[in-house]
Amino acid sequence: MQVAGCRERARACVAYIFSSRALPQPSVTEGRYGHTAAPAMATAASPLLVLLLIQLHVVFHLSDSSIALAQPQHSSSKERHQPALLQSTCNSTSFYDVCIAALAADPSSSTADVPGLCAIAVSAAAANASGTVFFLANASDAAATPEADRALLRNCAGKYAAARDALLAARASLAEQDYDYAFVHASAAAEYPAVCRTLFRRRQQRPSRATTYPPELAKREEALRRLCTIALDIISLLQTQEPST
Repeated sequence: MQVAGCRERARACVAYIFSSRALPQPSVTEGRYGHTAAPAMATAASPLLVLLLIQLHVVFHLSDSSIALAQPQHSSSKERHQPALLQSTCNSTSFYDVCIAALAADPSSSTADVPGLCAIAVSAAAANASGTVFFLANASDAAATPEADRALLRNCAGKYAAARDALLAARASLAEQDYDYAFVHASAAAEYPAVCRTLFRRRQQRPSRATTYPPELAKREEALRRLCTIALDIISLLQTQEPST
């Protein structure tokens, strides 16, 4: 409000200065020494008028900048709306943002307990592995794929299928509250994609049959690695919460 008042007074001052040009000018009288006073006043006033206009221009811009900086910053409130248990559980993982996004995508996460959140994380990883199986199958069947690469892609599809099956086994172990076996299965699932990358690396060492690791497959591998890591972190959390026998 104070800034707005200053700006209005400044604008009124500018309007007055410009409107004063139309007012009658004071008469020019002969001074004692033969000099006219009015032209001298006008000459002296001109620099002052320019200086005043410059200062007012600066005031306008500074006030605009202050208002812009004072505006509240509207950050995403998605995280604030997540249940406290979901946030605290994801906070115990290595990839908080990925964990929040993956678990919150399942509507049941809003009412799930920690074992339920762990099952959602394992299912998200299994879905990623399953999607990669179809991606590799389609790539191997594409007409543009060289015959030498098709066997490699099918081999990789088999590795991701094994990762999916291991994650499904981990979920079954979670349902039985057998967290040790769940950890073993999820750990195995995290290793299978690395085998696929190794197969491509070995192929690259053969100049006559070099094959570049597909960028899309690299993204999927990294996504699965993070999801498996999140699942393993939550399983570890469950293991620490188990009552000692």
